[in-house]
Order: sequence, then structure tokens, then C-alpha cells
Amino acid sequence: MSDSPQALPTRKSTHQLERFSEAELPTERGPFRVVVFREKRTGREHVAMVRGDVGGKEGVPVRLHSECLTSEVLGSLKCDCREQLERALDLIAQTGCGVVVYLRQEGRGIGLGNKIKAYALQAKGADTYEANRMLGFADDLRTYDVAAEILRSLGVRSVDLITNNPLKIAALVDEGIPVHRRIPSRTEHNPHNVGYLRTKRERSGHLIELFPEDDSEASVG
Repeated sequence: MSDSPQALPTRKSTHQLERFSEAELPTERGPFRVVVFREKRTGREHVAMVRGDVGGKEGVPVRLHSECLTSEVLGSLKCDCREQLERALDLIAQTGCGVVVYLRQEGRGIGLGNKIKAYALQAKGADTYEANRMLGFADDLRTYDVAAEILRSLGVRSVDLITNNPLKIAALVDEGIPVHRRIPSRTEHNPHNVGYLRTKRERSGHLIELFPEDDSEASVG
């Protein structure tokens, strides 16, 4: 596999990631290669689920996905995180090439305990952004420079980004990872998450299609 350093886009920042371990992983969607990256300073670990040979490739389907234990493990209906993860894995499996970068930044970066505190505030009427602010946090503390380093380590030259979030596109481009186009991340809404999805669309510009008449442009040039 071609993961040679000369294939990597220009580095803009570094968290001194260590490519700590990797192995082939059989899954219900077929074989993936799981690669664990460890931040040398904090010890925090992130995961890349890789399908096919992505080294030196252009237009690799990629999803940057932040950990959501409540949805992905506990089955919460308050968000669409699990569906987005599963659909990205489905698409990459069908394509035969791609990467899901799984980032350990629960609750938009505020951590699991504070996320549950935010849920309690939401139950009293606050939306997701208001709840974060009431706890003393910014709207979104997530960063994607680590994800860019992971993609460089894997030798990815440019990506087709599976996302509804324009900030992810801007963050990767700022870190020197070209985004060839956006692939919409379409999920089904339910009575528990429709308000959350509307809030993301209206307050932070997420390109979310809640109803058939909604439409958004997928190309980013």
C-alpha cells in the first residue's frame, strides 16, 4: 500500500500524532483496515477505518465523524450521529475505497458528562447551542486539524467529503487537504431529533435536507 510521505498534502499544523497500531478488521460490510492514531501529548486515541488502497489517491470518499456514545452505543434518538456513521460506512464499502476518521471529541468537544448536563438543560427548553453556552462552552469546540494529519499519514491527496457541515470543508481546506466535492450525508429525522436538526441548519448553516422540498448544492468546486 502506498502511504509514502511524498504523497501527503502540505502540513499546516501538528499534534505530533503517532501511528500506534493497525490491523485488518472483518465487518458486516466486508473487510476494513483499522488504524489507531495516538496524540503524543495527551494520549488521546483516534481511529481511521480504511477501505481499499487510499495512498496517493485523489477524491477519496472521507467522513470526519466525532464520537457519539449516546447515539452509537446507547441508541439515543436525540441526534442522527449513528445514522450518519453507518451510511458513510455503507457508501465507502459500496465504493470499495474510502476512510472514516473517528475523532474522540464527544458532545461537540465538551465531553460525555457535560453533554448529559446539556441534555438536562435541553429538557427544560434550551436548544443545543443555548445549553452549551449555559454550561460556559462555545457552540462547538471540535477541531479537525488532527483529522487532516491522519489523512496525510494515510497518503490521501484530496477528498470527497461526506458531510452536511460547511465548517468541516473549510477546516480541511485550511489544513491543506483539498476537498474536491461534498457528498451530502442524508438521514431520516424523527420526533426526537427534528428540532436538533433544524437548529443545526438554521444556526450554524448545516446543509441538512429535512423534507423532500429541501435542496442543497453538493459541489464545492
